[in-house]
Amino acid sequence: MQRSGWPVVPIVMAALMILLPVGLAPAAVSPTEAVKHTIDEVLRILDDREMQRPARLMERRKLLERVIAARFDYREMARRSLPKQWKVLTEAEQKEFVDLFQSFLSASYADKIEGYAGEQIHYLAERIEGDYAEVRTKIVSEKTEIPIDYRLMSRSGDWFVYDVVADGISLVRNYRSQFDTIIRESGYPELVEDLRKKSKESRPPKPRK
Repeated sequence: MQRSGWPVVPIVMAALMILLPVGLAPAAVSPTEAVKHTIDEVLRILDDREMQRPARLMERRKLLERVIAARFDYREMARRSLPKQWKVLTEAEQKEFVDLFQSFLSASYADKIEGYAGEQIHYLAERIEGDYAEVRTKIVSEKTEIPIDYRLMSRSGDWFVYDVVADGISLVRNYRSQFDTIIRESGYPELVEDLRKKSKESRPPKPRK
């Protein structure tokens, strides 16, 4: 079954990709401090004139994807996006889905964070409940203000992002709805194939030498 494309949430994934691992345990740093540190580091990378060269596009994308993977719990995101099907998948099938989901998200939205250079990030509030936390922020530009909430969970002495809510839209809930529809209409194998195709389509072309 062919589709022209899924509805997507660029702002959400842009927010997702702005985080970088800090390597500090929750006891040593608050969730807000962790988010602020990582955002500052990503903005520094985006402002690096050398990394802005077209010839270094692929290098920059790989760097962004690597640091994203170190901070995000893609397995938890995948599990929450596929709650019903996840329970019946084998361990190998779960790993395949996580890998495809991660590749799809990274490839599709790496370019979205480019627009964050020069923007102001306001940190509004923090809420911690046991091993879970939410950091509320707002991106302010000359034309608009976008509320973005980071949802994190504590594991192995560190904070990991498992969802982002941008302007009221949850990334996990958004994809859960889309995935449920595809599975209901065409089956799980079709969803896997769609993810594989869209991941390849989203990869940037290699720069000419």
